[in-house]
Amino acid sequence: LLLLLLLLLLPPALPAAAPGDFDPYRVLGVGRSSSQADIKKAYKRLAREWHPDKNKDPGAEDKFIQISKAYEILSNEEKRANFDRYGDAGESQGFSQHQHRQFHRFHDGFYFDESFFHFPFNSERRDTSDEKYLLHFSHYINEIVPDSFKKPYLIKITSDWCFSCIHIEPVWKEVAQELETLGAGIGVVHAGYERRLAHHLGAHSTPTLLGLINGKITFFHNAVVRENLRQFVENLLPGNLVEKITDKNYIRFLSDWRKDNKPHVLLFDHMPVVPLLYKLTAFAYRDYLSFGYVYVGLRGTEELSSQYNINVYTPTMMIFKEHIDRPADVVQAREMKKQLIDDFLSQNKFLMVARLTNQRLFQELCPVKKSHRQRKHCVVLLTGEGEKFAEAYEAFLTFAVANTKDTLKFVHIYNERQPEFADALLMDEEKYRGRSAVVILERRNNAGKIAYKALEEAWQGSKEDNFILLDLLDQLRTDPGLLSSETVVADLNDELAPIFLIRWFYSTVDYISDCWDSLFHSNWREMMPLLSLLFSALFILFGTVIVQAFSDSSDTRDSQPSEKEETAAKTEKNDVSFSKESNSRIPKKGFVEVTELTDINYTSNLVRLRPGHMNVVLILSNSTKTPLLQKFALEVYTFTGSSSLHFSFLSLDKHREWLEYLLEFAQDAAPIPNQYDKHFLERDYTGYVLALNGHKKYFCLFKPHRSGDEGGTLGSCEDYDASLHAEARGKPSCSPGSRSIKNKLHKLSFWMERLLEGSLQRFYIPSWPALD
Repeated sequence: LLLLLLLLLLPPALPAAAPGDFDPYRVLGVGRSSSQADIKKAYKRLAREWHPDKNKDPGAEDKFIQISKAYEILSNEEKRANFDRYGDAGESQGFSQHQHRQFHRFHDGFYFDESFFHFPFNSERRDTSDEKYLLHFSHYINEIVPDSFKKPYLIKITSDWCFSCIHIEPVWKEVAQELETLGAGIGVVHAGYERRLAHHLGAHSTPTLLGLINGKITFFHNAVVRENLRQFVENLLPGNLVEKITDKNYIRFLSDWRKDNKPHVLLFDHMPVVPLLYKLTAFAYRDYLSFGYVYVGLRGTEELSSQYNINVYTPTMMIFKEHIDRPADVVQAREMKKQLIDDFLSQNKFLMVARLTNQRLFQELCPVKKSHRQRKHCVVLLTGEGEKFAEAYEAFLTFAVANTKDTLKFVHIYNERQPEFADALLMDEEKYRGRSAVVILERRNNAGKIAYKALEEAWQGSKEDNFILLDLLDQLRTDPGLLSSETVVADLNDELAPIFLIRWFYSTVDYISDCWDSLFHSNWREMMPLLSLLFSALFILFGTVIVQAFSDSSDTRDSQPSEKEETAAKTEKNDVSFSKESNSRIPKKGFVEVTELTDINYTSNLVRLRPGHMNVVLILSNSTKTPLLQKFALEVYTFTGSSSLHFSFLSLDKHREWLEYLLEFAQDAAPIPNQYDKHFLERDYTGYVLALNGHKKYFCLFKPHRSGDEGGTLGSCEDYDASLHAEARGKPSCSPGSRSIKNKLHKLSFWMERLLEGSLQRFYIPSWPALD
């Protein structure tokens, strides 16, 4: 009764609260009667002006999101009609604007403002704790995905008017704060404003929780409680990150530094299970360190605890390098914090005399000099394997331990495993053959240029050798010109990389696990391509068996023809083949069915392409049609067995504007071209290849091969900007006069392999433009 009295006392003249103030017509600056051509033109103009890669205004990204959202509504006739009629695009969850207005009219002039009941459905009234975790598409692709190789991410997809999102907020806030403290990443995607990212992640409803690690997405399917979320993040991590250490295996574990070329870390704690903080730390530093865990309360660790004098009541972390009888560094704390562990491990990522096993390690230990005050010198022992060289290595290790300076790094290398590196420094001199040598070097640039000086005599580890090396290092401190020799060394071989069969096995296991998870948990729309492929393969297999069975039975019943009949049959067959030679030809190697993409078949071959299918389109002109199609057929012939690939060509003379529109979305590949400059029609796009995914609305880009650029074809866009500018200035960098037309598609087959692997960069668009 009291509530009814309060409602009756509300002033009836107050206007109804609008559910949203977003007006796509006002954002694009067009009228309600504008045609699709006007809307498209306004969108292209505003997209060029407000794209974050070109406009450095702090609000450019938000403005660009509004422009894209407005164009997505107005370019779709159904959404545009819904907005004109009801004031929204018909996609909001909960009550629509139409229902709100009907409710408003039903109550004769007064209304229920949601603030009266304090419903936190609107984004402005939500808890602001999620704002620091909000993700945008470019931020996710460029930063979050690469960072997922260092730590796992827990991501929530939410939206306005989502009742279930409100229920999980307390648990989410608690778990997000706890996991972030431990070292996991947290992300929030608002599906209403970042629909492109939500669709990219495969979220078809809200709320959706998922994990991201090593660029791989895993969905959360259990009840949203604290224990389940913690276990979900822990299960994302590999199972072999931390090894359980006891008295029986600690010597073997610490001695493995020779094999894996890493320091080894031991954590002593009284917890029976490995703490999540330690697992996350092991994942972040897995490329540099090996991790073991000792449960000090377990029987069978007494010898280990007494060996290193461990306090069983305080967590202790030790790092062991070349000497396993004593730790190189120790830290103890009643409560291990992430910052404390990071500081401790970052100072001990390398052995005292690390072995150069790959190029990345060489670049980290011996960085390029940035200035005269930041010189970094490497002292390299070039030696062999086996007991014959053990004495020389031990003497070099002793010298390195006694000379720990920030400007010096001591490393060693096996000549047999890195022969090109050793030959470049020692010049294959006879005095070093079969013996160890010491070289002091400084990297001058990233192209492999170094300055160096080698000890005149082979390194034997004697006191005289130590004095000579120490004297050279003292001279180097005051005279950088001491490194008088220069050379260029090739990149080091990756000695610890797994062989092809092991990599193939791991990839197969990951693929099978993904399919298994998708079979039981993923949306069936995403599973349709896989199911279609599976049933097609089974149909072909059983169909072939049945046909073969019938053909074999009929062959056994048929008798062999006589010589006269066989001769007559051959003659008749030859006559028929000659008479039909002009009408039908047997396909030969290199034959590929390539159709022209026109406005007639555009919808069926692209816009409504089935999920999982792609159309590979070659861009050509009338003058380059024949040679480019021949080369295109040869390059893609080996991929024609895939039923999910379709091959087409597009005439640049007819549809240049359509191509320019798509290239605007490849911002990483090219700047947005200005179609009003005087060189607009001079750009040569012949030889470009676009792989178009009509269902998911993205494309991958192949740039024609340029002479002298071996890596330019495998990426999608390394030198795109430079080539456009070169063409605009009139330089014939891509013209048929500077190289043959067929050479434009050089290495297209390698690009196709990366396309099937899914490792190419994808450029998403809001909708496919009309091919007019």
